[in-house]
Amino acid sequence: MKVAVIGLGLIGASMAKGLLDNGHEVYGVDIDQNAINYCEKNKLISKGFSDMGDILDRCEIVMFSVYPKTMIRLTEKYKEQFKAGTIVTDVSGVKKEVVAKMQRLLPPGVEFVGVHPMAGREKIGAEYSDPDIFKGANYIITPTEKNTEKAVDVLEKIGTELGFKRVSYLSPERHDEMIAFTSQLTHAIAVALVNSDKDPDTYNFTGDSYRELTRIAMINADLWSELFLENKKNLINRIDEFQERLDIIKNALKKDDRKTLIDEFEKSTEKRLTLEK
Repeated sequence: MKVAVIGLGLIGASMAKGLLDNGHEVYGVDIDQNAINYCEKNKLISKGFSDMGDILDRCEIVMFSVYPKTMIRLTEKYKEQFKAGTIVTDVSGVKKEVVAKMQRLLPPGVEFVGVHPMAGREKIGAEYSDPDIFKGANYIITPTEKNTEKAVDVLEKIGTELGFKRVSYLSPERHDEMIAFTSQLTHAIAVALVNSDKDPDTYNFTGDSYRELTRIAMINADLWSELFLENKKNLINRIDEFQERLDIIKNALKKDDRKTLIDEFEKSTEKRLTLEK
């Protein structure tokens, strides 16, 4: 198939290379000519363009790998240039408002299906791309009643081709509820933990637990601030729930309540083991 990947950052370039390796013709679009040059030189794409309007009339799939608000803006600008039958998708970490807006914006005969590849790295940019980051990861498709079985099947096949371990289906609303906990809350905790440190000597005493827990604190500030705000209601609820559990530990310490601590530790161990299955 002929696929346009809009945005040649870490995820976009990784998906482009994975699609190219699976026999698709992949056009990469980016406003950064250096990103285009890198992707062409390293054979991550078939050909690069700086204006998505130049290739919309030839593509069967358009995959946005840009910030949600940027995707909306670009769609508003180019909506009349999408050809009938095109499947449009994205890779963003929020879905409820994004899917609704995109489905309203696109002309009849052009279908939007939200997708979320649950993979990434701390580094950003095409030079850090690698389609192997998808192997073993989760791939979420968020169809609505406006989507056809054909379009959903096409995107499921792409997920399989890219090597994702599990393909799941969620409504856009349920997706945002789940992601608020499994992704956004974990990033919020990592950021808060790192920023709470006031000791200049911490670096000399960190171990694996600190490094593993804070790895995701190295964060794309522009992107994640947008994602947090787009899903703020769900995320605030999850932060409140987390604070309740942290208060249980805090109060147990104040009361020298070892039994409560043991109960909390045993409960967390049991729940965490379920993720290994």
